[in-house]
Parts: sequence; structure tokens; C-alpha cells
Amino acid sequence: MERVDAQDRVLGVVSRRDAVREGWLHRVGVVVCRDRQGRFLVHRRAKHLSRFPGHYELGVGGAAGVGESYEQAAARELSEELGVQATACLQFKFLNRHGLSPHWLAVCDAVLPEIAAPDPEEVAWHGWLTESELRRALQQWTFTPDSQVVFDRYLACRAAPDSAQERCS
Repeated sequence: MERVDAQDRVLGVVSRRDAVREGWLHRVGVVVCRDRQGRFLVHRRAKHLSRFPGHYELGVGGAAGVGESYEQAAARELSEELGVQATACLQFKFLNRHGLSPHWLAVCDAVLPEIAAPDPEEVAWHGWLTESELRRALQQWTFTPDSQVVFDRYLACRAAPDSAQERCS
């Protein structure tokens, strides 16, 4: 992966392990998935995963590889974790200090008709929740540390006029 600075400029190539251990900034891309009815996809991470096992999560994604855009990383992870091919459309990015280590988090979105074949090594459960159901779930279930922040910023960005998109990042 690429280590980046506070302006998201590449400093060099490092391992994910070193980036997390040293607290170096790096890039992560996630997709907030919705269905045609506007419901949000939520999934529960497999219990054997090293990062946040068994936690619920709003975004599907992961670290961007060397030379990979945020959108490419998010679409790749969507394919790997859920077996779905979709275009990930960048909505905003921000310096995320929630989770294991600080990183630039780009939030994309995609409309999915259905989930074909989730990888059981990654996804223990998935379901579609309305906005109000997701609000309740975020208060009652154990989510990954950045899920609430992603949800809040995603809703704020969607509500902002196109010309105000910069306020979302």
C-alpha cells in the first residue's frame, strides 16, 4: 500500500502491518451500497477476521493497493467480499481517525440489484435496512468504529447541493 501525507500525497510504499503499527496515513476506499428502494446494505464481518471480528459494518471496502484509486479499491473489495461487479462512485473523502490507525477514507456509493455470492470468509450475514432501521441498528448493534461517521457524512453529503460537495469532505 501507499503511505500518504496529510494532503493525501504519496510518500512511499509500505506494508499494511507497518502502516497500522506506526500510525502512518494510508488510503482506504469503501462503498455504501443501496438497493433500488433506497435501503442500505449492512453486513456482519466473519468472526475469525483479525480486524473487528463479528462487528456490523455499513461500508464494504479496504485498503487501496499501490497505484490503485479509491474507486478501484472500493469496487475490487465489493467484488471480493460480495461477489458483485459495480461501479463505485466517489462521494467524498476525509481523514479518518476512527479504527485501528489514521487513514484517508474515501466513501463511494453504488446501487446494487442484489448480492450474488458473499464470501463466507469475509461476510457472516448481510441485509438491507431502511434509513430509520439503520439509525436504530447503529445504536443497538456493535458496528465498526467508523460506520457511524460514514453514515452521518454520507447523509450530509447527499443532502448538500452539488455545488456544496466540498463541504462533505
